[in-house]
Amino acid sequence: MDSSSTNRTRIGMGTAPVFFTAISTILGAIMFLRFGYAVAHVGLYGAWAIIIIGHCITIPTAMAVSEIATNQRVEGGGEYYIISRSFGLHIGAAIGIALYFSQAISVAFYLIAFAQAFQPLFDWIYGLTGILIQDSRFVSVPALIILFVILYFRGAGSGAALLYVIVFVLFTSLIFFFAGMPESAPQTVAFDATVSNPDHFFKVFAIVFPAFTGMTAGVGLSGDLKNPRRSIPMGTMSATLIGMVIYFALLYKLVISADIEDLASDQLIMSKISAWGPIIPIGLACATISSALGSIMVAPRTLQALAHDRIFVLHNINKRVAHSSRKTREPVNALIITFVIAIVFVLIGDVDVVAQIITMFFMVTYGSLCLISFMEHFAADPAYRPTFKSRWWISLPGALLCFWMMFQISTLFAAVAAIVMTVLYLLIVKYNPGQMGLAAIFQGAMFQVARRLQVFLQKSRSRAVQHWRPFVICLSARSFERYDAIEMLRWISHKYGFGTYIHYINGYLSRSTRDEADAALERLVHIADISKSNVYFSIMVSPSYTTAIAQVLQLPGISGQENNMILFEYNRDQPEELEDIIDNFPLIKAKDFDILILGSSPRKFGYKREIHIWITENDYANANLMVLLAYILLGHPQWEGGFMKIFDVCSQDKIETENERLQSLIRAGRLPISTNHVELIRHNPDLPVKDLVNKHSVEADLVIVGVREEILKHQRSVDVFSGYQAVGDILFVNTTESKEI
Repeated sequence: MDSSSTNRTRIGMGTAPVFFTAISTILGAIMFLRFGYAVAHVGLYGAWAIIIIGHCITIPTAMAVSEIATNQRVEGGGEYYIISRSFGLHIGAAIGIALYFSQAISVAFYLIAFAQAFQPLFDWIYGLTGILIQDSRFVSVPALIILFVILYFRGAGSGAALLYVIVFVLFTSLIFFFAGMPESAPQTVAFDATVSNPDHFFKVFAIVFPAFTGMTAGVGLSGDLKNPRRSIPMGTMSATLIGMVIYFALLYKLVISADIEDLASDQLIMSKISAWGPIIPIGLACATISSALGSIMVAPRTLQALAHDRIFVLHNINKRVAHSSRKTREPVNALIITFVIAIVFVLIGDVDVVAQIITMFFMVTYGSLCLISFMEHFAADPAYRPTFKSRWWISLPGALLCFWMMFQISTLFAAVAAIVMTVLYLLIVKYNPGQMGLAAIFQGAMFQVARRLQVFLQKSRSRAVQHWRPFVICLSARSFERYDAIEMLRWISHKYGFGTYIHYINGYLSRSTRDEADAALERLVHIADISKSNVYFSIMVSPSYTTAIAQVLQLPGISGQENNMILFEYNRDQPEELEDIIDNFPLIKAKDFDILILGSSPRKFGYKREIHIWITENDYANANLMVLLAYILLGHPQWEGGFMKIFDVCSQDKIETENERLQSLIRAGRLPISTNHVELIRHNPDLPVKDLVNKHSVEADLVIVGVREEILKHQRSVDVFSGYQAVGDILFVNTTESKEI
């Protein structure tokens, strides 16, 4: 723990600052200035619907924040810390930057509203002196400067102390409001009445939504709390629920106390309803200044946390932004940056425009927090043990609702927010390559999906109609000498199949062979990463090649389907490597596996363009599998532009029949080949097929030849695979049962 972190914990705030920071923001500017507007444009039922929808977002978010905070110690940075430690620093920082800007802009938003509380004072001055003050920035700009000076020289402790006074005044103003009843109250109340030509529901929602965002305001004080795991859930949830109850009651009070037109036109209509009118501007001033104070306390800490994580490009920038004052423990440089951003938006002076900008960025943050909570539940990580527990069926709708509402409010704003987030993420990945990225986000969720899919596929396999696809397992002891088998497996598993590559280590399982296996696996995974393969890699330690094959054949399928094919590889210049493979043919056939044996050559698959398939009249059983394999290989981008060519060697009396069979398959679309790439050759008993292969396939990049099991029993086995000296790489194929093309 660094010194700044240690110093922050010494401040030792309790639960009260979290609650008061949240409740003073919840019962803030929007409630005083825009609830009347909301009722006037969507009616009481519509306004209540906004409250319900808003809390369908904020309550899951509050529960998610409370849950995550009780699973880990939340250091400085609040929501940013939670997101970055759950999603990884890449995407966490992208969301954190957006969160910081929304917090910094919120300072301006609340101060613009704070200045509007002085409108009755401006009217009084005008009536007394004739001086007309129309620009509210005469109040908002000095107020911002005063807040900045207080925090810069006195620190967050002084700001927190003011919250107690502010919240007292705020609740007092609400008591006077609910106690009041104007003489001009409407005689009849229509709860669904609206003004003519009202704003649409989602625009009203966007303007009102910042009222709900205050529930996480106290989370930003996490680094200054004595016990965040207790204070954050208690303070956040209590403020959220109390605020929701007050909202429902306040909207009802507005409807029964004032006409729709007055609600729409008078931003300070609450002062005319209150038992003592002046208390409402005072309460508004207290609410908005406290919200501004909460935001200006939280925003610099978010920025400081980003700097502590070294998110910014230059080390010197991170160091300066992360700097804290020795006297106040305040992130003074981050405070200055926040002040500059706030002053820009204060000068804009339009509450509605700023509110819509804030809404978008808060939606991104809240959606992310709910998504984290859902994924933690779905992943079922044993390390995730919060003392406060939400539910996945609460968090998931909260996340989906956030992202849906963004596009309902404004497709343009939502698209811009998405583009900004994407650009931020790409920049952060570029300049922080060593940090966790998107891969870490879904790791636990992917585990659960894979686990459930495997069980589902196993249960449904016997009931479903099976269309053949290759589930190949490769066993090789020469993984780092020749990459040909890995390449072949990579092509097969690119789109249509699934490949499992097992590196064989001869020996008994021990600490030394385990260390060797770990090192080998790390190298193989690195190869998979740089080659962008879909192959699954593993290691097998076994005392003999035969026992290794026996173990491999009994492995469950990683993909959820059982393996049905095994691939071997040997160097054609070293045919003795074949002996172990051929000796184990009966063992492999006991499991009904199809067998592929790749004879590697120095050509390394040449230009990856031509695949020649050789079919003989005694080997039609292997023909379909050879064609399917060629089709699968040609589907890989490295074979783009390539083609297969079929050579069918048959006797004179069968040439016409065989030609018609192949042409009918081509016409039916079952044989993916041009008629020009089919060549029938009359079989000459005096001319070995190997000579034909050497003559016609000398330019082929891969030759596929069938191997019948019974031939291996009647002649020297190695001779079956020799005699192809003129061609390059050869794939020998033996199928258990004929495949349907």
